[in-house]
Amino acid sequence: MPNLKEVPQLPRADGRIEAIDLARGIAIGLMILSHTVSGLVGIPNVPEWGMVPIHLVTKFSSSLFITVFGIALAVAFLPRTRDDDWPKRRLKLWLRGLEVWFWYKALTIVEMLPYNAPADILNTLLYGNFAIWVEILGFYAIALVWVPLILPLWARAPLWSRLAAIVGLSALSAWLQGFDFGGNAIVKALLVDHSDYYTWGQLSRAPLILIGLLIGEAALRCAGERTRQRKFVLTLIALGALMIGGFYALAASDGEVYAAMTAVANNAGKHPPELAFMLFSVGGAFVILGLTLAGGRLAARALLPLTLVGSDALKAFIFHIVMIFLVLRFLLGVNETITYPQALGTGGLLILGAALWIRATRWMAAHR
Repeated sequence: MPNLKEVPQLPRADGRIEAIDLARGIAIGLMILSHTVSGLVGIPNVPEWGMVPIHLVTKFSSSLFITVFGIALAVAFLPRTRDDDWPKRRLKLWLRGLEVWFWYKALTIVEMLPYNAPADILNTLLYGNFAIWVEILGFYAIALVWVPLILPLWARAPLWSRLAAIVGLSALSAWLQGFDFGGNAIVKALLVDHSDYYTWGQLSRAPLILIGLLIGEAALRCAGERTRQRKFVLTLIALGALMIGGFYALAASDGEVYAAMTAVANNAGKHPPELAFMLFSVGGAFVILGLTLAGGRLAARALLPLTLVGSDALKAFIFHIVMIFLVLRFLLGVNETITYPQALGTGGLLILGAALWIRATRWMAAHR
């Protein structure tokens, strides 16, 4: 039974944890597959067998990606919030946020070419509208402003207050869905999601970041202790399976299991987040996290392309957006001729291409 008054007691990680890179790489790999299909074929043109199960499984990606963001912060930064050099580390996170924001705006232009007028692109760049496929970067850019401010508080807070923060933010986000924010849909989308925009609300997704901080803390404390690590991994997998089971129980109660799976595959309940979608997406994320942590370094080495992709998420994201929207769609017009199976194959090649690009750029940097 956990001590609810306990504050984080975090050992420091010795270098990168490859299992976390693998989990992030799986999230990006699923994202690349989803973006390749939706960007080149279009969801309305996906055959039924592609929606369930293939496109359905890609819905684990967003929750996994955001949760791993929290885990990585816990591993790399949370144990150092009391160090004398914390202001420098906090500045590093803010500068990273600025870099992500730059690429978010640059890739917005790439995504919107050539099907949008310059005035529409400019309006989107000035937050008069939102793009679609690159919006996750916009979420991270803003999150990297406020998350460094709460990390020192989180590192000193008892467990009961950290759990209360997760529950409280979830409830607050759901409650704020009933407000129209003075008719400003853009502000509502940025804070708690909006059904008319494919963007990620800071308050509605903050609980996933905070859950990631808890998981990262647990992973650090279990490192090197096989029995505790095994229990932790089994707990994660069991929680994930329970959530997925909850999704299917909810669908079965309505007598529409296949329709519920198809709805999730079509992003129903994603923006703003709804119970059925989040049960399925977060549950899958927990299962994947448990399996990658159980596999450890051996699994990370066996699935090296995904681990490489996860070790430099921003570079992999830039690579696949440029290839899909600038090269394949804009320059080559592939979206007018490609079939769904070909799009899946292209997505797989883009995952390998991103891994090779990351490896090549590191080699070049090391040989300057």
